[in-house]
Amino acid sequence: MKKNKVICIGEALIDRIKNKSKKGYTDFLGGAPANVAFALRKLKIDSTFIGSLGRDDYGKEFIMQFNELDVNLDFLQLDNDSSTRVVNVDRDQFGNRFFSGFEKSSHSCFADEVLSKKLIEQEILNLDKFFLETKYLVTGTILLSSPISAETIIFLIEQAKKFEVKIVIDLNWREVFWDHSNFSSEISKAARVNLIKKFLNYANVLKLAKEEATLFFEDENPLLISQQLSNRPDVIITDGENPVSWYINGLQGITETPTSQKIIDTTGAGDAFLAGFISKLISCDYPANKLDIEDCIKFAGVCGFLTCLGEGAIEQQPSYEKVNKFLGSLIS
Repeated sequence: MKKNKVICIGEALIDRIKNKSKKGYTDFLGGAPANVAFALRKLKIDSTFIGSLGRDDYGKEFIMQFNELDVNLDFLQLDNDSSTRVVNVDRDQFGNRFFSGFEKSSHSCFADEVLSKKLIEQEILNLDKFFLETKYLVTGTILLSSPISAETIIFLIEQAKKFEVKIVIDLNWREVFWDHSNFSSEISKAARVNLIKKFLNYANVLKLAKEEATLFFEDENPLLISQQLSNRPDVIITDGENPVSWYINGLQGITETPTSQKIIDTTGAGDAFLAGFISKLISCDYPANKLDIEDCIKFAGVCGFLTCLGEGAIEQQPSYEKVNKFLGSLIS
């Protein structure tokens, strides 16, 4: 049976992005694993999203969008006692965004913090069937800030490994999620870093930003970072508009990515990059030489770049055809 599907696990939330005037805001569907699931579908890759949403209007909006793009929701959880998280996002003059906290909720926690292992276990036979056709499981580290969701993610990873599913982790360090959590606000930064670093040992592929490499590994060399982890994962380090450094399949290199003065909003760019990279791994098999690896990184870089040319993560994600058209224009 050909493995060509991807399962994305983690948070689906609302990015409440401040307008340029700073006087208002616009709400966009977001959350890194959800963004990756959406972006993969636009790139013609079958994706499944596993996460927890509030049984609220935002939850309904997500379900409509997932259904519209045909993202599988067989394992989606809807929680009555928590709300879909709303993240306040501000931007600087270059379109770079930063999180400034969360909208207050009438509930004691957010839905993404209560992803239930028990509910997953009730669907275990169906889940195992999915794993038979799944090539990659994608997750981040934000849900580790809740022991409830952390237990569930680790359970899912352990189950996936039984079916030789490759684990892709986007480090995606967001300290604000820990600072504002009832579960983890008292945990020191050093303890948070150690907990996350231990989790990264599950990775077969690790994507992280340059500043995350410095914080977690005190190094910016992808090979040396790989050597610090038990699985010796392939490592991809992004740095905004700067070149991507990588250690993939025993090879190491640096690849330029496109940039422009027309950048409007960088929200979700890294998620589109990751989806683009995974889509190439599935459609072209794992790259065996430097040229193939660079092709994968360039394709991923265009996915991220095109996502920055408008507001919101999901709305701007490019189609497979749009990415190839852009790549063709670079050659001609």
